[in-house]
Amino acid sequence: MRGISPKERYDVTIIGGGLSGLTSAALLSRAGLSCCVLEMDSRPGGYLAGFRRHDFRFDSAIHWLNNCGPEGMVTSIFKIIGNDFPRAMEQKRIRRFLSDEFDYLLTNNPDELKEQWIKDFPHEKKGIIRFFRDAKRIANSWERFKNLSRGFQTRGGLNKALHGINMLRFSVPFIPHVSYVGEQGIKKGLNRYFKEPKLHRVFCSEPDMLSCLVPISWAYCNDYQTPPAGGGQSFPEWLQYASESLGADVFFKSKVSEILLDGNRATGVKVEHREAEHTINSDYIVAACDAETLYEKMLPESIIPQKVKDNLKGAKLYSSAISVALGLDCPSEELGLGEELTYLANPNYSRDELGGGDPAISGITIIAHTVRDKSMALPEHGTLTLFMPSFISDHENWKCEKDENGNWIRGEKYKQLKQECADIMIDRVEKHLVPDLRKHIIYCDVATPITHERYTGNKGGTMMGQKPGKENYKLKVASYQTPVENLWLSGHWSELGGGVPIATKSALNTTLMVLQKQNKKVFNLLANYVDGNIGLKEVQNSGLLTPYNSSWVQEKTPAQKKVERREKEKFQNKAVSQSDI
Repeated sequence: MRGISPKERYDVTIIGGGLSGLTSAALLSRAGLSCCVLEMDSRPGGYLAGFRRHDFRFDSAIHWLNNCGPEGMVTSIFKIIGNDFPRAMEQKRIRRFLSDEFDYLLTNNPDELKEQWIKDFPHEKKGIIRFFRDAKRIANSWERFKNLSRGFQTRGGLNKALHGINMLRFSVPFIPHVSYVGEQGIKKGLNRYFKEPKLHRVFCSEPDMLSCLVPISWAYCNDYQTPPAGGGQSFPEWLQYASESLGADVFFKSKVSEILLDGNRATGVKVEHREAEHTINSDYIVAACDAETLYEKMLPESIIPQKVKDNLKGAKLYSSAISVALGLDCPSEELGLGEELTYLANPNYSRDELGGGDPAISGITIIAHTVRDKSMALPEHGTLTLFMPSFISDHENWKCEKDENGNWIRGEKYKQLKQECADIMIDRVEKHLVPDLRKHIIYCDVATPITHERYTGNKGGTMMGQKPGKENYKLKVASYQTPVENLWLSGHWSELGGGVPIATKSALNTTLMVLQKQNKKVFNLLANYVDGNIGLKEVQNSGLLTPYNSSWVQEKTPAQKKVERREKEKFQNKAVSQSDI
């Protein structure tokens, strides 16, 4: 935070200090516009914020990353800002499929898994080869994705038509698989390749056929990364530093109550900051926050068509999660854990049951972050995080009620319930993956959908907003445009899907929409860069951007600081003992 209180006027006000909002702030500040970021939480990052307990640092959101490698779309956007951004690390061991009847590992060489399946199921050899061939075709299409990050909104005429053709070319390998959705759809889709029940059960939790193929396609194009050193929270920490270095103001514990209007044009916001109400005037507003909150609470009832509100209410959202963060008394590797995401499930249950929120039935995702990143715990310790899909309506709203202001009241019944769920999950992991796990737990933290909604503001604590799919496409729930002029949606509510790539892509597009109105020269420069027409050097040498010296120095994690203190004390004690001699 650069200032004590917001100024009266900025070119752009950004609601939400998650990855999308902070990326927008950094890009727009680099383009020479004055920006203000208003975040309701006490720290940056939203779902990427992570948390510290004792000497452990927990990465609370990222299972894996895509498009964050050296040639990835996210990297190409971050390079516009500066060259000091946190580098994601290549992931080699990707996903482990685990049940009582199988144990398979997907690596960055998917042919290893293909050969394993051919060995186990020689009667399905031809179909297995075709399955991996189709995954590779999708992988080839992903290579085009980086230069397709600019949407239709800032294109016109021939450029829009050419983009449509390129998008169609990108989509062609996906099209044959789109219609295979749900229990029966996936069965039909997989039957085109193999009928072996055990192979079908490997994909027991996937909601559609593309969810079976796309992860393997990412592995073929070597597009899996683990978070940078220090965890996923290093992204928003860097973006906050870059934004403020470029002149932006970032304020925490700042809750926007109203979008100010002049007719149908947004002119600013009212925000409560430090228990005082402030009025901020702006030419443009980027709402990188929950769409329903924007439409229902920040704007007059009459300004948003009721159909738009109803469609948002009816949209299919990604689930939230119950997550159990465990601090261990030994390195995670000593318990047989690797860098891969392990998915533990009983394939005898239906897809709905595996994603239904029952801790005794639902599939569990298991990640040992300290295998990936040693800075997250002391050398003699480790961490393990368990995720399970869950919804805010589960367990009678987690035994919670709301107060008169709509805030959840979390009492003893809530605390007891979430610990019961955690215990069931831990017992399952101990039985199937890590024997004697409980003996090694020295810290346990449990978060529920209630927790995630409180800290992110996302409806129901959803992890990534609205799901891709026919129903949401028909409802047209995802859009950058709002019914209000100069007010744009960003983040996971502007596009179907989620994750770091969507958050970053949406920030790029809202930035371009602002620049198209405000600074055509910079707009053309950035548009040509992201379309692949010019290189980064031309952007850097253009003289059109505010200079940034790429001077971010990442703060050490709690574990790293403690190790340094230990070494210092050890050195001092040695010096004292030598002086005594």
